[in-house]
Amino acid sequence: MVIEDLATRPDLRAPALDLGGVGGEFLLYDQTGLLAKSSHLAARWPEYFLVLLEDGVPVARAAAVPVGFPTAERPELPDHGWDAALIWAAEDLMSTRETNTLIALEVLVAPGRRGGGLATKALEALKKRASETGMRNLVVPVRPAGKENEPGLSFEDYIARRRPDGLPEDPWLRTHERLGARFVKVAPFAMTITGTFAQWKAWTGVELQDGLTTVPGGIAPVLASSAVDVGVYVEPNVWLEHLVDRTSTC
Repeated sequence: MVIEDLATRPDLRAPALDLGGVGGEFLLYDQTGLLAKSSHLAARWPEYFLVLLEDGVPVARAAAVPVGFPTAERPELPDHGWDAALIWAAEDLMSTRETNTLIALEVLVAPGRRGGGLATKALEALKKRASETGMRNLVVPVRPAGKENEPGLSFEDYIARRRPDGLPEDPWLRTHERLGARFVKVAPFAMTITGTFAQWKAWTGVELQDGLTTVPGGIAPVLASSAVDVGVYVEPNVWLEHLVDRTSTC
């Protein structure tokens, strides 16, 4: 296993992105998420865009952004989760604020390679990079992978589920906890996507109904109103914190 970053291997950007994405296509229409375009990340923070290679072929990727946290203006992690992480990173870049915390934006494993420990290796690589660059910790707005199977279930009830061994039932939360992550809080408004009924049909293939409608790739339902022709998807995530040992390489 070889781990590269886009600072030293910019040629890996396209093949790494070819690994695909997570969730439904509609997540691409989160307006704040436009800040997370790979071109932006590659240009500004290439050292935090990691690619895992086996025999020279990308099998996983991980991307993160540095922010200043905590500060007087930011005493706690934001309720707006992933969206707010991008806004913080953009604010700090424009204000030249000193950064001391790394926020993971995504960890993605090639579809045919999931379940084999690559996600763990990617997280470990991000922790190592945080250590190497003097960051105090790595925080992650985690999207529980298994929640897509039960979009109508209460988010709090879902993340509270534990196996007999005490670890989370959700596989992605379980991976983080095994690596020592601690629960910080729920981010109830981590991502927000709005669109017309026609847009939602194009994105998901589903005709929205007044009230709540579940859509493929969603971990929460879409709240829709035909009277104003709008559907709003608000996705919760879980803030987890990984402490970084600056004297360690893991």
